[in-house]
Amino acid sequence: MKHYKTTLILGIVLMSIASPMYAQNRENIKPLSLEETWKLAELNNRQLKLSDLYLQQSKIEILEAKDRLLPELSVSGNIKANSKFLIYDNGLFSSPQDVPIKGYGYDAGYNLNFNLFNGGKEKRNIAMKKEEETRKQYEVDLQKHSVKYNVSVAYFDLYKFLHFHDFLTAEIESEKKQLKLIESLHKNGTVLKSDVLRTSVKLSQLELSLSDTKKKIEIAKQRLNILMGREDDTELAIKHEDEIDLNAIADDDYNDYADIAFNQSSEYKMAISDIKLSELNIKQIKATLFPKVSLYSNYNYTYPQISFYPYSNDLWGFGQTGIKVQYSIDNLYKSKHTIARAHVVSNQVKEKAEIKKDEISLQVKETYLQLKQALESVEMAEQNIIKTTETVRVIRSSYMNQESLLTDLLEAENALLEAKFNLTTAQTNVKVTHIRLLAIIGIL
Repeated sequence: MKHYKTTLILGIVLMSIASPMYAQNRENIKPLSLEETWKLAELNNRQLKLSDLYLQQSKIEILEAKDRLLPELSVSGNIKANSKFLIYDNGLFSSPQDVPIKGYGYDAGYNLNFNLFNGGKEKRNIAMKKEEETRKQYEVDLQKHSVKYNVSVAYFDLYKFLHFHDFLTAEIESEKKQLKLIESLHKNGTVLKSDVLRTSVKLSQLELSLSDTKKKIEIAKQRLNILMGREDDTELAIKHEDEIDLNAIADDDYNDYADIAFNQSSEYKMAISDIKLSELNIKQIKATLFPKVSLYSNYNYTYPQISFYPYSNDLWGFGQTGIKVQYSIDNLYKSKHTIARAHVVSNQVKEKAEIKKDEISLQVKETYLQLKQALESVEMAEQNIIKTTETVRVIRSSYMNQESLLTDLLEAENALLEAKFNLTTAQTNVKVTHIRLLAIIGIL
């Protein structure tokens, strides 16, 4: 029994120490700004890591293409068992002459082949690989913009829900005080029991909304952690107490954004890169119409010498060096349709680039107008808060003087809470829309 009491006391002491330490650890979590979440995402996001691996692959492919410019050099050697060397002087069905040779043989040597001219295919292949690497870089930039935009959406979702949490918490505290006041008035016979019930119902609804908001906060934190490449249950805090600075958003003209997009947009650059690749591909196909010229050299030591007469059981060395010219005549008629197809594909790519240009122009216009609409929504929400705050003050005063109904007061309070929600939502929409616009034009 004494041991049980000792263990119980020790457990209580440890819990009393651990609880403040846990609370302190939570308080020591450094709140992250949006720019800090972007930096973490750029370092740890899995999609960006995958894009970087693709970019590394394209860089190595350039080196592989350059390796093909080097001469082909091989060495060979073998050892073999020789059969009888029979020569049929008078035909296959006559008695053959048995030439005496060794029962085994071997040879060793080298073979060198160096491409002198191939229609420029190898160098053009390097140029194509470099252009593909450039396109991969555009894809990486596009992926970065996409990740930063998604991080921004998750960040401002969390920002919004944290503010909703603060609004609801403050409203619940205020409503509890109001409920106590109404209960006191009811005891004095000033108000009806229904007023107490209505206030209690509203308080329950607020608590339910708070519970739902807490769940949304957890989901938003998990999404943001995943986008930053962290464990989804990592403790996270953001600077939600800082007000969103909307003055930093420049009031530029649509045409300014469109001009930037056609110079900086990664999507449009990818389309232009596809055009360059298609044109290089046409030249690469036409290169098959040129002859192939190469320098070759080989030398072999062979034992025994049975390649030339008279035959010998001695070691024999023989080599050749020269220039070889090869021309495929069939390519004159086989490549005709291949070249025509490559021209059609190139025209398709050019049309796709024009389509992409129109799409980007439309996206910029649409997002630009959405940004304007979001700014107008902020102004309207700010005006609504001023009006609803005054309405709540007037109705609360008149309710206490028995000049208005509780339902009018509760509706006014709900309208004020909704106005606060709307203002925060509008402010976050402005930031998210502006970030989306920057991502589209390629300067995020």
